[in-house]
Amino acid sequence: MENQLLDACIPIKLKTFVELTMDVASASPRRYFFEVMSMFATAEHEKERLQYFVSPEGRDDLYQYNQRERRTVLEVLEDFPSVQMPLEWLVQLVPPLKTRAFSISSSPSAHPNQVHLTVNVVSWTTPFKRSRAGLCSNWLAKLDPEQRVYVPVWFQKGSLPPPPPSLPLILIGPGTGCAPFRGFVEERAIQSLTGSTAPVMFFFGCRNEDNDFLYREFWISHSQNGGVLSEAKGGGFYVAFSRDQSQKVYVQHKIQEHGQRVWNLLREGAAVYVAGSSTKMPADVLLAFEEIISKESGLPQESAVRWLRALEKAERYHVEAWS
Repeated sequence: MENQLLDACIPIKLKTFVELTMDVASASPRRYFFEVMSMFATAEHEKERLQYFVSPEGRDDLYQYNQRERRTVLEVLEDFPSVQMPLEWLVQLVPPLKTRAFSISSSPSAHPNQVHLTVNVVSWTTPFKRSRAGLCSNWLAKLDPEQRVYVPVWFQKGSLPPPPPSLPLILIGPGTGCAPFRGFVEERAIQSLTGSTAPVMFFFGCRNEDNDFLYREFWISHSQNGGVLSEAKGGGFYVAFSRDQSQKVYVQHKIQEHGQRVWNLLREGAAVYVAGSSTKMPADVLLAFEEIISKESGLPQESAVRWLRALEKAERYHVEAWS
């Protein structure tokens, strides 16, 4: 199919081609881009500055100007207006527009013919106080829900396999890491209507209870009245609000706080699922499990590490992390 599309001669407007294929509005150009720009600069002072940037002496200044400030291709071209780079060069040098991957945060049983996403609207300020915004997340955020918009979508098998209803679960998903587990809980709630299901413990984390407690009502409703996250069913729902007190509290602290119940569920054959930021969180969570296993079982730390490695080999410890 892809080859057929490539072979087909379909006219397309240049503006549309750039918008759909070239990342001119979010990606920073590479060093070679500045070198090529110097070849096509007609203003002498711009040519000199570009040549300086690509010289060994200008390497640090190029880093400060380009990478650290996350300047886009468009911004760089605007800063050097005399550069008249031919289209064939731009097509080769501008980074291609990449697809964005999001975890599906809904169950097909609960929402037939629908796919729900949990997307963090990315924005930040550069060292020189310039506002930056994520390309895809901000585009999604600005869509009008009342209007029908066609978006190309690809479905790929994720790294978190859907668990059978008989498998006890320990879920850790701070921030948007909760996305796949919303689907897990929806699916298990439907399964519980027609049969018995194993307990589910879910550890969620966010900065503030009032500002970014994602799906608050959803989690609470399933943790009460015998829901799939209720302690009455052997599970539980626990939240770490990292900024609501003087001492920061993260999901690993909540896991340790309920260490005995976590250990009991692990002994019953529970699988662990971790999703969220790929910075320190997955390693901190793994360390919390090591300490719980060592404390509750009486094993030395080295044996607890081996116990967790065996859990991974048995495909009962899954991690899906992103930057």
